[in-house]
Amino acid sequence: MKIAVAGTGYVGLVTAVCLAEKSHMVTCVDINQVKIDLMKQGVPPIYEQDLEELMIKNKRKLVYTTDYREAYQSADVIIIGVGTPEKKDGSASLRYVNEVAVQIAKTIENDCVIVIKSTVPVGTNDKIEKLIRENLSHNVRVDVVSNPEFLAQGTAIKDTLYAQRIILGVESEYAVQKMKEVYDNFNIPYVITDRRSAEMIKYASNDFLALKISYINEIANLCEIVDANIEDVTKGMGMDPRIGDRFLNAGVGYGGSCFPKDTKALHWLANFNDYEIKTIKATIEVNENQKIKLIKKARKYYESFQGLEVAVLGLTFKPGTDDLREAPSLVNIPILLEDGANVRVWDPVGSENFQKEFLNEVNYCQTIEEAIMNADLCLIFTEWPEVKQFDIKKYFELMNHPIVIDGRNCYNLLDAEESGIIYDSIGRKKVSKIDSLDRFKMITLK
Repeated sequence: MKIAVAGTGYVGLVTAVCLAEKSHMVTCVDINQVKIDLMKQGVPPIYEQDLEELMIKNKRKLVYTTDYREAYQSADVIIIGVGTPEKKDGSASLRYVNEVAVQIAKTIENDCVIVIKSTVPVGTNDKIEKLIRENLSHNVRVDVVSNPEFLAQGTAIKDTLYAQRIILGVESEYAVQKMKEVYDNFNIPYVITDRRSAEMIKYASNDFLALKISYINEIANLCEIVDANIEDVTKGMGMDPRIGDRFLNAGVGYGGSCFPKDTKALHWLANFNDYEIKTIKATIEVNENQKIKLIKKARKYYESFQGLEVAVLGLTFKPGTDDLREAPSLVNIPILLEDGANVRVWDPVGSENFQKEFLNEVNYCQTIEEAIMNADLCLIFTEWPEVKQFDIKKYFELMNHPIVIDGRNCYNLLDAEESGIIYDSIGRKKVSKIDSLDRFKMITLK
């Protein structure tokens, strides 16, 4: 099929490349000429595993352009994957979606299915269809489909090519058949529903996962108070198939482009309709408080950070991406700087983006060793493999005061105790003899 994709961010570009991988001819449209020039050279403007390799592999099936007229004019399907950023009141901005919709309406010359993949409030697809039909320049058929994405940054390619389900919010059999032409090569089950239900599936799914993260962080905080171990708790919980073990890792909260924005958007939507989803409100509040958990822990060791050498390991909101949106580092580092700390940071891919916010305020290091050398305090915000595999004894050897506060529970408690460092993590009790054993195998012993 001849497909056009509006927007080349995480959603748009990953979708386009994966569709090309499945033999479609895809034109990627963006207003940023710099990004277009990069992609024409086979260089993605975002960091995402396997993306560059697939761009190069499918270069003959991919076109990158700023000329939306040419891209939309004769397309069979047009996918809208532009951003819906959060507004000050927490609602989702539809400015870019609306702009693309009008461009499509004034350009298309053939019957066309318009697919909204961007995350939008319930009812948006209906409004976009009305907007397009009011602005059509030619007498053509237009069907609007809600087709939300469920990709995670760092695993976006895999999440698209091997998704658990494809959600199609449709209002006609014609749209169903066209969308099956798009996706049948993926061999993934469909959930076919109306557009408003499809829009709600996206919000309900993301917000449930965010709720799960905030819930387990609350349990972890209580574990610290009552001297229980969150890892044992989540192991026991995760064995229950009704609960599952995913998104039960205690830490310093969620970030990124989806969970923070989507929880606030659903909270706003409910309030706008005179309803309050109390669990979502609590999810947001818990997450905001959890982001500064490490600063609160650090205050136990230092009343003030004035003049301290502080190492920060990990800037991005999660490993496998260079995305800093809503990352805990963006909240904590300003607090350290305002309190007079000298901050050194390390991240394998996120430093370049971080420099756009903090160019000269912090020192950027090439290695973990460089970051922790003679440091008085080390804070871990991202569980990069390099951090998890780092020899924990080096903290003791290289730091001035080996105090490591770990927001992602990267290290074994017994290893930390034997290394001689002060190690403070999330929701875990002090090390004991049983930590040297595999306690979950013990239940099978007689």
